[in-house]
Amino acid sequence: MSDELIRERLGNVLVARLNRPEARNALNGPLLTGLREAIEEAEADPAIRAMVLTGTGDRAFSAGMDLRGFASGESGFDRAAVDTLQRLFQGQVRIPVVGAANASALAGGFELLLGCDVIVASSEAKFGLPEVKRGLFPAGNGTFLGTRIPLAIALELTLTGDPIDAARAQQLGLVNQVVAPEAVMDAALALAQRIAANGPLAVAAIRELVRLAPADFARAEARVRELQPQIFGSEDAREGALAFVEKRAPVWRGR
Repeated sequence: MSDELIRERLGNVLVARLNRPEARNALNGPLLTGLREAIEEAEADPAIRAMVLTGTGDRAFSAGMDLRGFASGESGFDRAAVDTLQRLFQGQVRIPVVGAANASALAGGFELLLGCDVIVASSEAKFGLPEVKRGLFPAGNGTFLGTRIPLAIALELTLTGDPIDAARAQQLGLVNQVVAPEAVMDAALALAQRIAANGPLAVAAIRELVRLAPADFARAEARVRELQPQIFGSEDAREGALAFVEKRAPVWRGR
């Protein structure tokens, strides 16, 4: 287990914390390996129903790729870790992920955050894709920003590399909640627990369909037809209805 990615289990929520505060939680090989291990743990354990991704300290959620290592030719990224990072960027991790932006998220750190399903941000945080200022481009999911916000705004952010504040990010729909810095983790955990309390089969289906619809509406329609009999005919669906009738919390089985 990498010391640069701290894992903590809180009930049915796994907290993964980027832990390189001296380097503004910049992404290096050991940190990405730790993130891969945390995601694999969460995906393999049916008792984990959601994950919270945050950073250590009050300086940064993550500053993105470790440019010192990049400049010296020392990336240290193993293929499996990069593949897992890409799955997170693309929203393909198999459990809900709540981003807890304890501070600013820039470059690959912002892309990492954008891979989360929902985001709670510190009111002091800034967000941006400054790669162009270093002769690079956002190669994770940053170049797809125009699928989430107006194209002119996406082009402005990526071509200038200038950051925006948390209020602007929320206005654009890039983050869900903006709270005081000291309230970020409590708000993120509360959101994760609300998601984790729901039927896991339904949560998985909803995540797939809602993400798929903007990219391929016809395929999303087809998947609705495929998933509906599976989800509506599941033990969990019957349990949900019975719990409602009996006025109690449902006990999900994930089947």
